[in-house]
Amino acid sequence: MPETVYLNGRFLHAAEAKVSVFDRGLLFADAIYEVCGVIDGKLIDFPGHMARLDRSLSEMGMTCPLDHDGILDVMRRLVAAEGVTEGLVYMQFTRGSSGDRDFLPSGEEAPTVFGFAQHKSEAFRAEIENGIHMVSAPDQRWRRRDIKTVGLMGSVFAKMAARDAGGQEALLHEDGIVTEGAATSFFFVRDGRLVTRPLSDSILHGCTRKALIALVAEHGLAVDERLFTLAEAKAAEEAFLTGASTYVCPVLSIDAATFGDGRPGSLTRRLQTIYVDLARESAI
Repeated sequence: MPETVYLNGRFLHAAEAKVSVFDRGLLFADAIYEVCGVIDGKLIDFPGHMARLDRSLSEMGMTCPLDHDGILDVMRRLVAAEGVTEGLVYMQFTRGSSGDRDFLPSGEEAPTVFGFAQHKSEAFRAEIENGIHMVSAPDQRWRRRDIKTVGLMGSVFAKMAARDAGGQEALLHEDGIVTEGAATSFFFVRDGRLVTRPLSDSILHGCTRKALIALVAEHGLAVDERLFTLAEAKAAEEAFLTGASTYVCPVLSIDAATFGDGRPGSLTRRLQTIYVDLARESAI
């Protein structure tokens, strides 16, 4: 557990950081968050995460007491306080509290902002290196998945179902069409081309997803952004996930369908190297 927490302008020991029970983030999940990956003690794609944060704030009609430079300073200080070389920084922004519990915000709330940094676990490193198994699950999340809110019970349920079935991540679907991973973006390879679902309200606008799509175009690889079925995903040549802390993570199987020889695919391995090189070069 991280020892240092940022809360509303102060850096505190985790045991001293407290939020009001009337905070709308606690009562209504009226809050958004960002997770920024850390590599070599530096932040990966900070501008991309701030662009997504601004979009989430706008869609939620929320304000933030910190500008981008302020958030950058907080994140860097949290990384330094925990001595994180490789891991992540989590920051949450709630609408705050106005006292009474009421579905409608009063407009007088003072936003709550907190954050912490944590190391990447050895188990997590092993998954990225060796690959994971996915389990398909119905997508039960709310419809505005493009907003990075803290209302994540749909993803929690899916991840628990995946764990109980021997997997490490869930592949979500609705009406026969794949959406994304429970906490990741999903790609597969078919005929040498990458396939992933196009952006919409139905999936999170992943920062690592965006960076990778731009990167593969520079390397002459084609990406088809289109809808696809669960059956099509299972019939792929290889597959992988992207995320702020997962980078590019190989997928070995979905349910009982195993890709290739059951090891990370060659294109996935190439993209892992290309992305990590970019992350190191551009981290701040």
